Amino acid sequence: MKNADINTKNSGLSGNGASIDKELVYREYVMREEFDYHAPFHPEREFYEAVKSGDFKQVEKTLKEDFCAKKGLGRLSENKLQSFRYHFVITAAMLSRYCIEGGMEHERAYTLSDLYINSVDRCTTLKQISDLHRTMVRDYTKRMSRIRTQKVYSKHVMRSLQYIYDHLHERIYLSDLADAVGINENYLSRMFKKEVGMPVSEYISRKKIETAKNMLEFSEYTPVEIASILAFPSQSYFVKVFRTYEGVTPGKFRPGIDA
Repeated sequence: MKNADINTKNSGLSGNGASIDKELVYREYVMREEFDYHAPFHPEREFYEAVKSGDFKQVEKTLKEDFCAKKGLGRLSENKLQSFRYHFVITAAMLSRYCIEGGMEHERAYTLSDLYINSVDRCTTLKQISDLHRTMVRDYTKRMSRIRTQKVYSKHVMRSLQYIYDHLHERIYLSDLADAVGINENYLSRMFKKEVGMPVSEYISRKKIETAKNMLEFSEYTPVEIASILAFPSQSYFVKVFRTYEGVTPGKFRPGIDA
């Protein structure tokens, strides 16, 4: 091989088409020499489709192979750990898009992806990345399974659920919710409980605590900050509600914090 070709590899991509073409040719040559080929497309698509459909059985089959031991993922960085971080980010982005296609609220799918990407940035070993990958894939699959089995709600209740999701950082009052969906408070209250199986206030509390759990697990926010972000009247009330639904305080849920 000519020295000029090697120098092109070491200099990196300049952004010009000719340089990229030369780098592409070089890398394809190396991959052929080392029998290092990218994984085929169809099994990858089947994996994402399995998650999208909430197919636990199929997903678990794919998870038997360690993420950081997979062949054909391609080298995205000279640093092996960083390379798998990049592959994790790609997987997270793909999962969010497939799940949106499958019916997951787009804001939830993207936010979930952001949380996992922030988490992988803190991983310092390949095992931690592989373990986090399994957790992420199972999490998306579980959520999609729930979506697949959810009952169909009426138009007003669906709008109410979306309003609640979009305003979890605020104090949500029944009057505001009724105004937003365009019906009487009492009628909405009865309809919501009949279709969702719980009063509006309980549903709001459960969703806020679900969000708080994710924040405790995937962010550095303190309970005081979380209580404020999710518009609880006080930290003590937040701790009380958290314990009601989770059986432990925020401090017990995430050891090492005071609450």
